[in-house]
Amino acid sequence: METRTANKLGPFIVLTFIYFIVGFLTTVNGQCQGPLKTAFLADAGALKNTFITLISFFFFLGYLLNSPLGGRWINRVGYKRTLLRALGIMIAGLVMFFASSWFTVAFPAVIAVLGPAHIPAGYFIFLTGSFLMGTAAALSQVVINPYVAAYELPGTQAVQRMNIVCAVNSFGTMIAPFFVTTLLFGGRAMEDVEVRQLMMPFLLLTVFVVITTLVTRRLYIPDLTNTRTEEGERLTRSIWSFRHFTFGVIAIFFYVGAEVAVGTNINLHALELDGNGALLHFFGRNRLMIGDLDLGIPALLATIYWGGMMIGRMVSGGMNRISPRVQLTVSTIAAALLMGVAILTSNLWLMALLGLFHSVMWGCIFTLAVKGLDKYTARASGIFMMGVFGGAVFPVLQGVAADLLGSWRWTWLIVVACELVMLFYALVGSRCREQA
Repeated sequence: METRTANKLGPFIVLTFIYFIVGFLTTVNGQCQGPLKTAFLADAGALKNTFITLISFFFFLGYLLNSPLGGRWINRVGYKRTLLRALGIMIAGLVMFFASSWFTVAFPAVIAVLGPAHIPAGYFIFLTGSFLMGTAAALSQVVINPYVAAYELPGTQAVQRMNIVCAVNSFGTMIAPFFVTTLLFGGRAMEDVEVRQLMMPFLLLTVFVVITTLVTRRLYIPDLTNTRTEEGERLTRSIWSFRHFTFGVIAIFFYVGAEVAVGTNINLHALELDGNGALLHFFGRNRLMIGDLDLGIPALLATIYWGGMMIGRMVSGGMNRISPRVQLTVSTIAAALLMGVAILTSNLWLMALLGLFHSVMWGCIFTLAVKGLDKYTARASGIFMMGVFGGAVFPVLQGVAADLLGSWRWTWLIVVACELVMLFYALVGSRCREQA
């Protein structure tokens, strides 16, 4: 039985909270890369960076393969039931995370030999969990993005609502790096991490998501029929015939690639620097300590980046007179210039500030891409989320490049290229035309 409420904020708050969970667990997944590089891949040889970035690859593979399923489910069973299915898959992913560490501890002799690399079987179980978590995140966002864009909340416009929800999502991503270093790994230095430390935290997270699912099941989340087809109704146009939507999928592919590359690989670049490097010398020591906890410079960099995302989205959430096209144009130019300076000066602190400019890009691209789609919106949202697969491609491409070049520094030019593609979408590709 659903608990109904006349409060228009109710459904908006529920979906915002679930978006927080999605952001939090997405970053937990990515921030596991550095510690698991030690725990799982100590014997991976020269391919460590390639193997460890596969964690993000499999996460975002879930977006590519299963996002369209979300659009079909919305049209068939509605927004709420699709969201509940997504949460169920999220629970399954967390169970696989727990199983990966348990299996590695219980059966340490089960090893996969891939050329010179010796990989524990638990690593591949973790990859399976990443795929399920990516699928759950994709389905959740297929529900939340069009719902928030279309939901009538007095005194707001679509891009504002998107940025408010994304700001809360960014709060989850901001606190996740310290959750990984302090709770998951007990404040230990990354080189001292043990796989057994994963079991209890992931079990607790599973219980938390189970409770969230049970509560969500009882809440009233009204359906939005004007954004989806009714049973038996057929759409007459191909979704790809909307030119601005097609270019929007391409733009989001490059945006998520840039966002995830910085958010997950900046800590790997930080680990590459020695104790006398300019990055660590900023603190006058090699570790960031609070009491007996080693919070780690890499975690701080990631937190600055995701915190900048949150702050930027909070600020843009109050911009009800600046169009998404203008916001996207300014932010992409600024991001490209800042990344260029960070590369030339080898300054990761500047790179971490990219979160301020990346913050508005998701909301701007989505609202521009689905503008005027009406009953095509639910299907478009599912296809749009396929573009998030860029978060799998570019971090892995960057990891391979880092192995080939022997350094992360010049691999960040990949992110500059992504910013320029989004600038093209802001200036040209986002303009609506009748046919592609």
